[in-house]
Amino acid sequence: MDLILEQGSPADVSGRLEKEKRCYALLDSLGLEYWRCDHPEANANTMEDCLAIDSILEAMVCKNLFLCNRQHTQFYLLMMPGDKPFKTKELSGQLGCARLSFAEPEYMEKHLDITPGSVSILGLMNDKEHAVQLLVDEDVLKDEYVGCHPCINTTSLKLKPADMFGPLLRAMNHDKIVVKLGQPEA
Repeated sequence: MDLILEQGSPADVSGRLEKEKRCYALLDSLGLEYWRCDHPEANANTMEDCLAIDSILEAMVCKNLFLCNRQHTQFYLLMMPGDKPFKTKELSGQLGCARLSFAEPEYMEKHLDITPGSVSILGLMNDKEHAVQLLVDEDVLKDEYVGCHPCINTTSLKLKPADMFGPLLRAMNHDKIVVKLGQPEA
């Protein structure tokens, strides 16, 4: 698999999904610096694919988990380091809510216009009803770069956290809640 890291949006967007094109348009309209790695043969579904993509991106690649409460009335997008274990009890305790679970794909598509495997902070641009709250593990904010998908898992992007959680998040009219995961159990 030959992977190339390129700066900015692709010169030719023909054949790309509209939601992916909207991601590039948003990033470009904000004047943000970002890098892109197309990997159409590797959908970032296997750890081997992810490791190859990670080595090119040189960015923290996050687990992006789409969660909800039992009643399916509160939805969350959790960004956390890929190597941290996720414990729903730990997160639920910090949020002061009942135990969270993984939301069904239809909610992901309804609120973020994203399918499983492509979950990304950029999906918040499609959440016009503000149904999804962004949760970010504090360690994600500490890296030099953070990786994400442009609403499709055949391309990966890298951005500076200050850009991602600053102007980009504001442009999508969302805010973040910082959480601290991976704490030793008491």
